[in-house]
Amino acid sequence: MKRLITIVITLLIMVTTNAQTLTERQKGLAACACLMAQGDMSRLESAVRQALDDGVTINELKEAFSQLYAYTGFPRSLNALGVLDAVLENRSEKWLEGKPWMRPEEWNDAKKAYELGTKNQTQLAGQPFNYTFCPQNDYYLKAHLFGDIFAGNQLTAADREIVTVAALSGLNGVTPQLEAHKKGAVNFGNSQELVDELCEWLGKEGYTLKSDWPKGEPNTAYAQYFIGNSYLAPMGTMVNVTFEPRCRNNWHIHHKQVQVLVCVAGRGWYQEWGKEPVELKPGVVIEIPAEAKHWHGAAKDSWMQHLTYHKDILEGASNEWLEPVTDEVYDKLK
Repeated sequence: MKRLITIVITLLIMVTTNAQTLTERQKGLAACACLMAQGDMSRLESAVRQALDDGVTINELKEAFSQLYAYTGFPRSLNALGVLDAVLENRSEKWLEGKPWMRPEEWNDAKKAYELGTKNQTQLAGQPFNYTFCPQNDYYLKAHLFGDIFAGNQLTAADREIVTVAALSGLNGVTPQLEAHKKGAVNFGNSQELVDELCEWLGKEGYTLKSDWPKGEPNTAYAQYFIGNSYLAPMGTMVNVTFEPRCRNNWHIHHKQVQVLVCVAGRGWYQEWGKEPVELKPGVVIEIPAEAKHWHGAAKDSWMQHLTYHKDILEGASNEWLEPVTDEVYDKLK
């Protein structure tokens, strides 16, 4: 009977872990980390206020921004701490200070810091990790990042990996590190479902849109001709159109006018009827001939922005919206 009870308890724990979903506190930490990594201080200010409203403590944010200097550099870490400091000038009574900060014992003993870092790095990687190619970085990782920094008392190891995954999701050119930390997040106690939800949420909310171009307002006027959410930012004679992951417009035709697309951020697709799809990435320019049936939109795993305008406009020019691009067609894109 005792063994049966133990098995039942174990199964209940497994079910609870697998059903784990992001809390508002975790979302707050993730949003702040992602925006801090991108250096988007204007959006970070509102994200900090929202995170504090949702239960993230002041000391937790300090710890998160401090930790991320190891991934994003001191300038962005200090900028983010500056935003937090400015926000606190008009502090809400509901915002929590959090646990008192305590100086880690490991800071007074290099050997203890190195031992802790080795233990943490082994758990994160799932096996011992020794970067013999560059002994300097091997020491920094063990003694400082996973030792000194992880010894802080404000965030759990599971929290730290949520913060790290969110920050790396906001950066270009760090895919190997992001994939490693996704696995590390699970090894430190987050469920795989939670990590997947985190990455999907960051994308859906637009935090991983790495762009200097304006996102604009929801494209409500043409929403009926789109699958997913899109946004419009008028820019003189052009319009910047932002597509969330998987968003695409219906097949359509521009009669008596040429449409020009200039991809400025993210990754997506353009396709003319009967032709192979063309990948859209920053710098790609497409001139769509008048009367050509076509569609364009974002990739499955990326936001996409393009500028668009019309030229060679003849009298009687118009747009004709046609059938949606089905999942069967869209999901074949690699």
